[in-house]
Amino acid sequence: MLIFLDIDGVMVPAKGWKSPELLNDGFPEFSPKATIALQQLISEDDTIMLTTSHKTNFNIEEWKNIFYNRGIKVEKIKCLPENASHLNRKDEILNWFKVNNTEEKFIIIDDDTSLNDLPDYLKAHLVQPSPLIGLTEEHLVKLGELR
Repeated sequence: MLIFLDIDGVMVPAKGWKSPELLNDGFPEFSPKATIALQQLISEDDTIMLTTSHKTNFNIEEWKNIFYNRGIKVEKIKCLPENASHLNRKDEILNWFKVNNTEEKFIIIDDDTSLNDLPDYLKAHLVQPSPLIGLTEEHLVKLGELR
């Protein structure tokens, strides 16, 4: 399965009044609830497709280490292409699906409100955590149905 994953507001809750704690790798700590939920969701056959605005700040090996340092072992990580055109998240994902003719099952985990305007065939695979809370085990029910 392909898991389109945002970081800010999903793995790192967006609390404007408090800066997230940075770990030794220079990236914010993931929420413990989000970490547990993602660990329960992913299997070794899954691919994480990073949609985060941070996606090009690190190479794939660095991303694997970021996840590993937070207790999540992920073997297959990819990133949406660099957003040189400054598209919103919805258009980034739409473009990816236009270019990549995939039959692989997928889910989209992202708090970006622009995704509310995705076409129904993509929006049906969307789970939107509250950016203040992030991903939790409560989201696993819907995510499990999409698997």
